[in-house]
Amino acid sequence: MGQVEDGKPYRWGGLFAALVAMRSLGDTGRIEEAPAREVAAAVSNPLNDSLGLLRGVGERLFAARERGGSAADAAVVIMTDIARLTPPRREARGTLGRREAKEFVQGYEARFAEYRKTWESLTG
Repeated sequence: MGQVEDGKPYRWGGLFAALVAMRSLGDTGRIEEAPAREVAAAVSNPLNDSLGLLRGVGERLFAARERGGSAADAAVVIMTDIARLTPPRREARGTLGRREAKEFVQGYEARFAEYRKTWESLTG
């Protein structure tokens, strides 16, 4: 039996976290989590919500890199996470079940915990 970390919902949660982090990094120069209501909405249709955030990634990467310093360094790692966590094939869209929703949130929270630890100066 695989671990939660091996599953699609967990990976989707990590992807959503990376996309949210890039959004805030590009917009504000800080790594900020999504409001709880946005995370709850993403659980209902994670791939569609991620696609919406993905549309602005290029501009936000550019903005974060222009800031220089830690923001520029964080942008490189977060962009790599986005590329690594994006499914290499078309995946089913739709609502997650209760167990899958929990795994999505775990993936989201784990990715943000990593960002907070690595870039404390950008999150505190």
